[in-house]
Formats: sequence, structure tokens, C-alpha cells
Amino acid sequence: MEVYWLEQSEADVPAGDDWLSASELTQLSTFRFAKRRSDWQLGRWTAKSALALYLNAPADPRIFASLEIRPALSGAPTVFFQNRPAAAAISLSHRAGIAACAVTRSDGVLGCDLELIEPRSGAFLTDYFTTEEQSFVLRTCSGDRPRLLTLLWSAKESALKALHAGLRLDTRTVTVGPFDALRGEREDAKEREGTRTALVRSLDGHFGWSPLQVCSAEGQVFNGWWQRSGDLIRTMVALPPPEPPIPFEKIACFN
Repeated sequence: MEVYWLEQSEADVPAGDDWLSASELTQLSTFRFAKRRSDWQLGRWTAKSALALYLNAPADPRIFASLEIRPALSGAPTVFFQNRPAAAAISLSHRAGIAACAVTRSDGVLGCDLELIEPRSGAFLTDYFTTEEQSFVLRTCSGDRPRLLTLLWSAKESALKALHAGLRLDTRTVTVGPFDALRGEREDAKEREGTRTALVRSLDGHFGWSPLQVCSAEGQVFNGWWQRSGDLIRTMVALPPPEPPIPFEKIACFN
């Protein structure tokens, strides 16, 4: 399955609001704090830009205003174009002034996430990760743990979005396996060390998309991809199994 990916920053968002629908303008007016407003506008602009590209719609404020992202009963984003369900499924994430939108066909199941690499506490590891994940992290040298934990956490977030549950679901109900690394208990010590070394090298400087897999406690398996650039890690999972994300070029601001 093909999945398209678009990232934008706060500087990409138009100065005016004529690209928002009437209901979106009403929602925007309810946000008390400037950061909440700017984060929401960035997410909406990124989603609408990705959808316009995916649906081959012109970059026009009136067209963008007719593209709406509405929450399903589960809270997952659903896409409407001119008040009708659109032939697209999306997932959204934003972090540190950057938003990402993954988009695919309407019958696809999709989740994406952005995370910054940063130090995490020991309690974070024990509270949110499965026994297998904890064991794998603790076998990794301490200097590499922030990057590994960020990757695992981001992949969990992507999978929970794909399950239309988000963080309402216990994060330990999904288990992440980049590079089959969590097969460790069935490997001998030498093979385990080789797996850890391969993962750390990728985390240190691999800017392409690399495969990962997330399994739910119910046996559902999501295949996906992850990428690191600088301190930012991106993850995406989907059903059916996706190809590596295809990047969209940004739409020039029409204001």
C-alpha cells in the first residue's frame, strides 16, 4: 500500500484564516492559549495540504475550506470533502513546531508519530514498556537509550493511533520490534549483540526509512517504517503492509 507523507512548520501556515471552514473557525475561537491555536492551525494546514496533493485538488482557499478533518466517535480523524466522505485516510502528529500528515487510500488503516529524542527516566521505561522491550533497552549502552526509547515510544503511539485508541489504551498492550530486535530471547548471545549493534548504528545516522513492526496483545500485526534526522524520529504503521512513505513537496502559501 502506498502512503504519502508531508511535513510543514509554523512558518508555512498562511497569515489569514480563509482556508478554514466555518465550523473550524468556530473551533479555533475556543482555544484560549496562543500555542494551542498555532499548533491546531499547523496541524490543519498540513493535513489539508497533504489531502489537496493526494486528491489532486487545486491549492485554493475555497477548496481548502471545503476539506474538513472531523473526529470519529473514537476520536480518530476522518476526512470530508464538500461535506462528503473523501477517498482518503490520514494520521496526524506534531512536535516542536513541526507537523506531519500521513495519507493513504480510504480503506487503509494508518498511524504516524513525531518525537524528539530526549532523556527519559527509569520510571518511564518500567511504566510504559513491555517486559521484552525493557529487557532489550537495558541490554543497550546507556548513551544510546534515549534514542532507542524514543523510537519505541513513537512506534507505540503510531500503532495506538492505527487502533483508533490513542493513549486511552495501555501502551504495554502493543510491542515494538524494529529489525526483529525483540526476538532476543530466542537468539544466542552473539546474535543478540549483532542485532543491538545494527540498531544503534541505524539510530546514529540512518536518514532513510527502515522497517519496524508492532504487535498488539490481540495478535494484530502492524508493519511500518521509521526514520531519524537530527533529534527527530518519525514512525508510521499501516494495514495493509505499506511501502516506505512517499514524500510530498510543500504547497506554496496562497496568501
